[in-house]
Amino acid sequence: MKQETSLTRERPPIVAVVGHIDHGKSTLLDYIRKSNTTEGEAGGITQHLSAYEAVHTNLTGAHKITFLDTPGHEAFRAMRSRGLEVADVAVLVVAADDGAKPQTLEAMKLIDEIKIPYIVALTKIDKPGADIEKAKMSLLENGIYLEGLGGEVPYMPISSKSGEGVPELLDLILLAGELEGLSADPSLPGSGLVIEAHLDQKRGNTATLIVQNGSVESGEYIVSGESFAPVRIMENFRGKPVTEAGPGSPVRIVGFSDIPTIGAAWKTVESKKEAEQDVAAARTERLKNASKPTLEKKEEPEDGIFLTLPLVIKTDFAGTGDAVVHELGKLPVHERLDVRVVSRAAGPVSESDVRLVGSGKHPGIIAGFNVKVEREAAQLAERLGVEIGVFSIIYELTTWLENQMDKHRPRANMEEQTGSAKVLKVFSTTKGKVVLGGKVEDGALSEGEEVKLMRRDVELGRGTIVSLQTQKNAVKKVEAGNEFGAMVKTDIEPAAGDTLHAFEVVNK
Repeated sequence: MKQETSLTRERPPIVAVVGHIDHGKSTLLDYIRKSNTTEGEAGGITQHLSAYEAVHTNLTGAHKITFLDTPGHEAFRAMRSRGLEVADVAVLVVAADDGAKPQTLEAMKLIDEIKIPYIVALTKIDKPGADIEKAKMSLLENGIYLEGLGGEVPYMPISSKSGEGVPELLDLILLAGELEGLSADPSLPGSGLVIEAHLDQKRGNTATLIVQNGSVESGEYIVSGESFAPVRIMENFRGKPVTEAGPGSPVRIVGFSDIPTIGAAWKTVESKKEAEQDVAAARTERLKNASKPTLEKKEEPEDGIFLTLPLVIKTDFAGTGDAVVHELGKLPVHERLDVRVVSRAAGPVSESDVRLVGSGKHPGIIAGFNVKVEREAAQLAERLGVEIGVFSIIYELTTWLENQMDKHRPRANMEEQTGSAKVLKVFSTTKGKVVLGGKVEDGALSEGEEVKLMRRDVELGRGTIVSLQTQKNAVKKVEAGNEFGAMVKTDIEPAAGDTLHAFEVVNK
């Protein structure tokens, strides 16, 4: 059992690396940890929140630093936010050949909201198009005031290929951590935040944790909300088994009773009984405070042609579901379609997922990100007419969702006005036919078109243009600004001053 002693000591800084997509975040971390993950990233972009430990040796000795690699793609805002919330220091990566970009500014906004110190890393200084001064000015123009340019934000130009400037950047990170007075007591029970979680098909529910204080040891239990896990399988950031993890360390724990909530706090307890009691208390608290959810119902069109399309989202990591929901919210809204997320979880597409969206009158869809489809699920989906799309790149999944929404939205026959004309004179009215003269004011009138006969805003009736003439010549069409004579098949008797509205029926 851990003793409640006071052994406070300096804690390694936890650093979130953020910035615009393709500005070199992962390449920088590759150099620091002497590996190469960017070549393995789908589409060349980071799509998960990952944690790594590095050791930097300078004149004062060897120092540990924990890095969080956050996705730069706009869809992964929630992951960036989570990374910054657990971090002590942020590194804002800005490419020297590109300057400040949308996700640069979005990341800067998150840093300001969370109020942690940050350092700007000007990357790609070895590229032919690099212009450090221009990149610095682009930051200045967007309210990021660097040292020497009227501000106090430290910065360092670096090359992640040659390593130029990287040791100096690490020194700046350590200095920022020192100024923050980071400390922890490894003798205390471990505590921290869940930064990622997923279902490992072979090993079970798995989560990546950051130890912010205390330490985690084999034989203990970790509790996070309504889930817990025995500390039997604990791995460091390299996937190597460890028996203990101290302050600042990222660890992977296998064997949670349920997938823990991303961003939730966790703590260690000594026994399974304590863990189960804490889980029961968390469940009781949730049920006590829960209120019946009210889902906002989309207003249906007056003609009643409307469809609710159920959607199941399955992802490899729980946090990735945030990105899919974010992308869904950016897609065009169809007034006749309401896409309803009925389930969102980590793991493969299963039979139960298919049954959930395929049991209604209109089969729904399943969007998968970096997951597999179980064979039984694929067979059932084919029988029920459920469409499944699985992708490894977020923007490909977004395109598929947009196409599915357009495909499934109900169509209705709509009348679109093609032209209008004012009746100047009525020449004759016989049973079922009217000969009149008029002038086209908007659009055009064509032979064979249907028309509405209007008196002010009141529809008198409808008819069909049998024939048209201009200057005593038969024509098929009369454009705006021209006078015409027309025979209209109708039972209505129009008068001078009435209008004809030509229209066509389109399926929308």
